[in-house]
Amino acid sequence: MKLSIVALAFLAVALAAPQGDKKPIEIISSNSEMNADGSYSFDFESADGTKVSESGNQKQVGPKPEDIGTVSKGSYSFTTPDGVVLTVNWVADENGFQATGDHLPTPPPMPEHVVKMLADLKAAGLL
Repeated sequence: MKLSIVALAFLAVALAAPQGDKKPIEIISSNSEMNADGSYSFDFESADGTKVSESGNQKQVGPKPEDIGTVSKGSYSFTTPDGVVLTVNWVADENGFQATGDHLPTPPPMPEHVVKMLADLKAAGLL
């Protein structure tokens, strides 16, 4: 029993060891700021071209005084294996998380009959 536990421990250590000759990616710049009012910002860039930036602050997001939340916005970019730089800009607030980027899919336009139906429902006071 003890031998199998020791063998499993050695196996776990072997599997956790770094595979191949991958080296850690160097962080070439890093900044962060945290303020007493709850606002913050940070950004960093790594040697492989990855960039991350975020800022946020406290905001009243509901009718009650205790309905305070953090709203944030930021972006990140990275280079794909085929050399294309992709950037995502995002906002996270009382409306949820919304990300935009040229490479992200977008919904197709709403069909005309649906637009008309919604306008008719709104005009009838049903929406």
